[in-house]
Amino acid sequence: MENISSLIKRFESRQAIIGIVGLGYVGLPLMLRFSSVGFRVLGIDIDPGKVERLNAGKSYIKHIPAGKVAEARQSGFEATSDFSRAAEADGLIICVPTPLNKNREPDLSYVIGTVDSLAPHLRPGQVLSLESTTYPGTTEEELLPRIQVRGLKVGEDLFLVYSPEREDPGSKNFNPSNIPKVIGGQTAACLQAGTALYASAIERLVPVSSTRAAEMTKLLENIFRSVNIALVNELKILCLRMGIDIHEVIRAAATKPFGYMPFYPGPGLGGHCIPIDPFYLTFKAREYDISTRFIELAGEVNSSMPYFVVQRVMEALNQHGKALKGAKILLLGVAYKKNVDDDRESPSYKLMELLIQRGADVSYSDPHIPSLRPGRKYNFGLLSMPLDEVSLSQADCVLIATDHDAYDYGFILEHSRLIVDTRNVFSGPAACGGKVYQA
Repeated sequence: MENISSLIKRFESRQAIIGIVGLGYVGLPLMLRFSSVGFRVLGIDIDPGKVERLNAGKSYIKHIPAGKVAEARQSGFEATSDFSRAAEADGLIICVPTPLNKNREPDLSYVIGTVDSLAPHLRPGQVLSLESTTYPGTTEEELLPRIQVRGLKVGEDLFLVYSPEREDPGSKNFNPSNIPKVIGGQTAACLQAGTALYASAIERLVPVSSTRAAEMTKLLENIFRSVNIALVNELKILCLRMGIDIHEVIRAAATKPFGYMPFYPGPGLGGHCIPIDPFYLTFKAREYDISTRFIELAGEVNSSMPYFVVQRVMEALNQHGKALKGAKILLLGVAYKKNVDDDRESPSYKLMELLIQRGADVSYSDPHIPSLRPGRKYNFGLLSMPLDEVSLSQADCVLIATDHDAYDYGFILEHSRLIVDTRNVFSGPAACGGKVYQA
């Protein structure tokens, strides 16, 4: 097969052009990785602001230095909003969002819109890889027909694979090069070509039998986390009622060298994966007359956590003779995890909504997120407050939602009147002068 043999040679010699479609938290690090190992990379994004910044050698993601983008530009990277240029690429990798709609059902509009924009420009001798998290069958049911209608035969002319992203924003230990990469092909030839695409940039590839198996693998990873986080969230509520420190219990259980993996409670789930991905499978399961009760129960528990936290804020204020209505609440941390500027699906937004609905005067401070951008669900229009003696002492309650390392917790404890801690920053709250309530 001339198409696949010449294509594989182009990948192996790094003469191939790599096209990354969607230059966000997944696509941008992937672009940098391919560029760093000698490939010319073409980035495609519908946001002209992103394109302009990247072509100027700038970054819009805090944990990705502008210097890395500038190095990629010098090595031939270029960003564009022109989908017709997809024809230049030998390997096209789709990294676009797959959110839920208001009914918590999969929204594949970004994936389908991207494929429809690429389809007129696809040509023989290309690999097309979808990395966006989705339900099993998406590659086969949504992408394959849109390619075939162009007259391209998948497995001979064009090679279709699914290889789910595994990204840990802000991690010092893991990056696109050393995270093992699962990959499934629509045919055996597709898998062979897709493996050649990624092999030069990723240290370890994990081939599976089909795109459906690869799609299910990604969902299992995140459902596993969702279910276990729900378990410890539920146990946290029980332990608080029983006067037991759940974090002490987790630390003790983690000393068992087999059969246990520690998970930690929090104010709810955030990020682009765990709050969303499990519901892609519950949606698809209905097609097979299966009710995924375990997944849905975990979702209910995790979704209820912001309500529990607000209840704890009300109880803490009440202990200090203050009602929630009219109280000044300073929320620390809008990012969904510590030390990043990623606020996607952050439980902090739900906390803000619930507190405002109950009449609280809410402000926030986050060194990584200076302002709250309008989103699909929320538009608070707030700017980050300076975390100083005045802002702390004026707050009726300081609510710790994200435990950034940049916060001076000794200073916070000294100058706050009341703290509700969802991240176990202050272990042993009895030693904190009665200021700290766990939640």
